[in-house]
Amino acid sequence: MKQKLRYRELFRFIVTGTIITVIHYSIYLALSNFLSLNIAYTTGFIISFVCNFLLSNYYTFKTKPSVKNAIRFCGSHVINYLLQISCFNLFIFLGVPKAYAPMPVWIVILPINFLLVRMALKPSFKWIKKIHPHKNR
Repeated sequence: MKQKLRYRELFRFIVTGTIITVIHYSIYLALSNFLSLNIAYTTGFIISFVCNFLLSNYYTFKTKPSVKNAIRFCGSHVINYLLQISCFNLFIFLGVPKAYAPMPVWIVILPINFLLVRMALKPSFKWIKKIHPHKNR
């Protein structure tokens, strides 16, 4: 039963991620001809972030938005953003055309982002019990 729920959650994460990626990429492409690539990428990230927070709560992980969730979600996305902008600049530096540079970034970051967002919205410390069983006494 738990395994089935996790697969559904992963499927919903992919649907949400696809929607968010389209939003981010559309904004990035529209702005990349007028602004620096980093500003265009960051603007797309920020706008898609708001949509991501709402979709991740209501649809992907079936949680309710709260101040606590928002703080954890923001924290996870600060890490996510730093990883993304670093990878983005690396791919630009390596000569990937600006229209395609975000694509490998999202492929690299996807599994990390899933774990970060899941931990932010559905924190579970069961793994600590497995690592430190004596702390449960």
